[in-house]
Amino acid sequence: MITGIKGTRLRRAAAVAVTSGALVATGALTAAPAQAVAAPSIVAKGGYIMNNANAKSLFSKAADTKRSTGSTTKIMTAKVVLAQPHLNLDSKVTIQKAYSDYVVKNNASQAHLIVGDKVTVRQLLYGLMLPSGCDAAYALADKYGTGTTRAKRVANFIGKMNAAAKSLGLKNTHFDSFDGIGNGSNYSTPKDLTKIASSAMKSATFRSIVKTKKYTARTITKTGGTRVMSPWTNTNGLLSSYSGTIGVKTGSGPEAKYCLVFAATRHGKTVIGTVLASSSIAQRESDAKKLMNYGFAKLG
Repeated sequence: MITGIKGTRLRRAAAVAVTSGALVATGALTAAPAQAVAAPSIVAKGGYIMNNANAKSLFSKAADTKRSTGSTTKIMTAKVVLAQPHLNLDSKVTIQKAYSDYVVKNNASQAHLIVGDKVTVRQLLYGLMLPSGCDAAYALADKYGTGTTRAKRVANFIGKMNAAAKSLGLKNTHFDSFDGIGNGSNYSTPKDLTKIASSAMKSATFRSIVKTKKYTARTITKTGGTRVMSPWTNTNGLLSSYSGTIGVKTGSGPEAKYCLVFAATRHGKTVIGTVLASSSIAQRESDAKKLMNYGFAKLG
């Protein structure tokens, strides 16, 4: 038998031990709260990412600041084409010398389309989004704009791009080109571009194109033969370096610096976002990965 003050202390200690054991056994002890995920630091001057399911913001850095967008503009180019009534993706477009002259004059990225070849709209969309072909963008704008001259058709097509932005409720976006080689008034924001991409991703054709790493087009030559084009490689390196990546588009330029609109799906959850004005190709991908990691961590 235990007596005195020492005995009392021992009995209390035993009681505490028994009580604690019971709590552990029943799972009644509350686990320590999970540590909050720290927001990442990115080099890009602007960044934004959201939950694609409900458009809820997950990260924002100068997300409403207007910036040059480079070839991420082509997301809207593709969106406008795919929204055309009675669209026939197998319709053929004859490549004009004007398209070739344009990319040479501007030292622009191109799909290396051959003058006189007949290329389908589907192939032009791949040429637009994978190698970021400004020649493909010109061909699409010429085909789907309305007017009696090429200049009028292109202007009309750019008008459709701006109308599409307005229909999405975007107040900080304006296009003055079909490919991002702007004339001083081609801009958007990380948040607006993310919304444009999210809308474009509703198209199964668009989704299929932007997740494709390589594509080989077979075009029809002037003489009716078949030309096998050199494979087009997607400029989006995340497709090979970040698990779950499903798109969408790179961009760059003297003013735009290095841009990337990106999207990924993991465990049934999709995040989509944009970085503008990063410092290099490698850095824009690093920025995007940080934002996606953060976005998925916040979604749990």
